Amino acid sequence: MYTDEDPPIKSTAMSLDVAETVHQLDGATLPEVAEHFEKPRSTVHDHLKTLTDAGYLVKDGRTFRVGIKFLNLGGYARSQKKLFQVAESELRQLATDTGEHANLMTEEDGRGIFLYKLKGTQSVQLDTYEGMVVDLHTTAMGKAILAEYSESKRDAILADQGLEPVTENTITDREELDTQLEEIRERGYAIDNEERVEGVRCIAAPITTANGVVGAVSVSGPKSRMNGERFEETIPSEVLSTANIVEVNLQYS
Repeated sequence: MYTDEDPPIKSTAMSLDVAETVHQLDGATLPEVAEHFEKPRSTVHDHLKTLTDAGYLVKDGRTFRVGIKFLNLGGYARSQKKLFQVAESELRQLATDTGEHANLMTEEDGRGIFLYKLKGTQSVQLDTYEGMVVDLHTTAMGKAILAEYSESKRDAILADQGLEPVTENTITDREELDTQLEEIRERGYAIDNEERVEGVRCIAAPITTANGVVGAVSVSGPKSRMNGERFEETIPSEVLSTANIVEVNLQYS
């Protein structure tokens, strides 16, 4: 978040923080944003108006919301990523084969970003969306990525982000997380057992290249279907196969 010590172009940093705050609050009024920043309403109003005039925020009555213009920027950024270009068709096949949600994630600035999400014919409604940012330790894909990083990089990310809980099953103990990451490296895939969404389980595998891990792919679904042999063998096999195909295609694309 913007502070008075952060500089060179403070007004730009403040405007970006205002947009982020409107997003985090799922829409907000001028008083709510001003209260969040503990700034005069007149100051916050100028930033809200600038963002609205530029199309990055829209006003619905008294409430400001994130504008679709951000989708133009995010969509373009995603389309330029080779990982997305190569994985898109494989994710479609994975969603078709499993009937569940198929997901693609990459890491940026120590956080996990959903690059792609596809619904299978049996998939339930989830809160995830393309562009969603999450802490790596809260998801199977995030843990699959963390497991491939060097100890020093993991330490830096976790020191910065912490191990905040999302559900009562989220791993918040570093020793427990390290044990899981070792298990992930040994078996090749990660498990999310209701650690970010209650009632939902997930299987994820890292996607690696000669330069290291570039992302992860997963299948997520309700625990009523993600159990037994399907959870322990069938889904892991399909996720690992998808990750392997993406890796090979990345190598020769």
